[in-house]
Amino acid sequence: MIHPSPVTLERSGLRLEPMDEGHHDGLNAAAADGRLWEIWFTTIPEPGGMRKYISDALDGQRNGHMLPWIVRDLETGAIVGSTRYHDIVPALDRVEIGYTWYAQQRQRTGVNTVCKLLLLGHAFDALGCKVVGLRTDNFNFRSQRAIESLGAKKDGVLRHHTMRKDGSVRDSVIYSILATEWPDIRRHLELRLARHAMSPGPARLG
Repeated sequence: MIHPSPVTLERSGLRLEPMDEGHHDGLNAAAADGRLWEIWFTTIPEPGGMRKYISDALDGQRNGHMLPWIVRDLETGAIVGSTRYHDIVPALDRVEIGYTWYAQQRQRTGVNTVCKLLLLGHAFDALGCKVVGLRTDNFNFRSQRAIESLGAKKDGVLRHHTMRKDGSVRDSVIYSILATEWPDIRRHLELRLARHAMSPGPARLG
């Protein structure tokens, strides 16, 4: 049975730090880069809602079904996003990765690949998970492409599944990665990260 607990994870100039109330201003600044709260099908809060966002995440941690992190650029010290384990089911050795978002200028820079390597590696190699799930809104096509590019398998769509922040109800597209699939996916992500680092142009990871 898995026992997830707060832990700091780090590689390639990024650090995943356990979320706390002191990250409020940094998370607000990251979300303001691109006014991410205007994306109607995401969970990113407006500036006035960030304290509740953090409070809800920490309540989930205390109740044992969430483990939230902030993403920090080690070169600048800036917070550049957030992610978490959620829907943790210890008896099934299962976590899901979600609530993931990055400041606009850090999107498509390799940040997501680094974070997924850290989160998947911790889940499978440290915690001993048998499966890691991922889910996204049926209208979040970019997120669906990103999840599929990891090598996750699409399990299906849960219709009329959960409430969006605007009060509408979404369908959720569900994916998973099994422990037996992790070695090949890790090799794929390591290669993708290496190629990204060698590519010309704005390839910084932080």
